[in-house]
Amino acid sequence: MSQYHNLYATVLTYAAPSSNYRGESEENRTVLQKITRGGLQYTVISPESMRNALREILTAKGLPMNRRRLHDEDQLAVEFKDFPNAELYADDFLFGFLVADTKTMKKHKLPAKRDSVVRMNLAVALSPYRYDATFHQSPLNAGGSPWKNAGSSALLHREIAHTAYQYPLALCGTDCAGHEHGPTWTRSLLEAVGELSGVAGGHARSYFEMSPKSVVARLTPRLVAGFDTYGFVHRDDGSDDFPELDRVGPDDLPGDEMWIGGALARDMDPARKQALTEQGVHFYDSPQRMLADLSAGLVEARA
Repeated sequence: MSQYHNLYATVLTYAAPSSNYRGESEENRTVLQKITRGGLQYTVISPESMRNALREILTAKGLPMNRRRLHDEDQLAVEFKDFPNAELYADDFLFGFLVADTKTMKKHKLPAKRDSVVRMNLAVALSPYRYDATFHQSPLNAGGSPWKNAGSSALLHREIAHTAYQYPLALCGTDCAGHEHGPTWTRSLLEAVGELSGVAGGHARSYFEMSPKSVVARLTPRLVAGFDTYGFVHRDDGSDDFPELDRVGPDDLPGDEMWIGGALARDMDPARKQALTEQGVHFYDSPQRMLADLSAGLVEARA
């Protein structure tokens, strides 16, 4: 009996100054979105903003996409070519859809909703928010300017954080392989994860990469990851670690199901790396190369 594997991965980005994923502005103050963890505040980036960036990347790669963002409207807006159709469009297949107008969908004998093949959760900062902020002067449009935003110049107060982010994602091999274009679209999706950028509210003016510095993944027939999917920690010496890897062994996390890529693989203590290698752990210096090989393992059935 053949069986497909499931993929669970935690991606760690590089650290950089960020004013991404901002909340509502109040009195010229731009507020970062945050959650509380262990009594401290950590900035977050929504999975919706990452999914939107993945759509844009997949569109640029030439995949057939149903939805596109309209940039000339006076509010956030998108346009669909057609009714949602997971057989024809990669975004409908990978990210799912929901149409509230169920009467129209029934009339055309089409499903009104579909679950997302890829599951993602909030990207959470590795370092707590330290109440850093910058101030900027917005000049007055004066002289012969044909338009004005305001009657005077303004001082802009922007919250900012210098941090890396980590986020989990999951893919079901049966879902990915059970479609004519599923394997190809899944490979393109994981390739896009490997070069993810243009995420969150400030991406039009700032440059913050969400591509992986390190990745820890498990390719398994199990229905859960079985490890802390927010397991990256930042050490006092400036290094990053994933303590859950200490659980790898015959009685806990199977080594041959674990994959480690990027800086965590390159910088790991040689003795620890050798011990994990002997347990069957897969190591990759390049997280992009690792994601490519994981996509192949995900959509190929095991006997």
